[in-house]
Amino acid sequence: MLTVSCLILLDSQNKFLATQRPPGKSLGGHWEFPGGKVEEGESPESALRRELREELHLDVESLRPLTSVTHSYDFGSIQLIPFLARCEHRPVLELVEHSAARWVDMSNANSLDWAPADLPILAELLSLVQQNGLENRASP
Repeated sequence: MLTVSCLILLDSQNKFLATQRPPGKSLGGHWEFPGGKVEEGESPESALRRELREELHLDVESLRPLTSVTHSYDFGSIQLIPFLARCEHRPVLELVEHSAARWVDMSNANSLDWAPADLPILAELLSLVQQNGLENRASP
């Protein structure tokens, strides 16, 4: 099983960062929370920080783990480990591996064509915000 970590980055208006997989790659065109594979000897958090630097030129402060998801694709199974972070100001991103990035309003989140493994994470995020668990908080 492949272990992958991903980031849910919320801005001060509770919009979150989503990235689109490039055409021609596995799950091309689907939207996802940015992140990547955990290499041997790496922790999921260290892998996420490395992947974010490599793919978006992004550094994040404190990370809060959320519920991991296991999903089976036709190419194999993955364990997706999400982390939540906050940003006061939206960072400038450089897209190295993605075809697009956008800040998504919670009310429009389900209109995107999400990678299937990301859907339970999106549901948890929407539930946390709906329960006011993430409202008006400067840090996770």
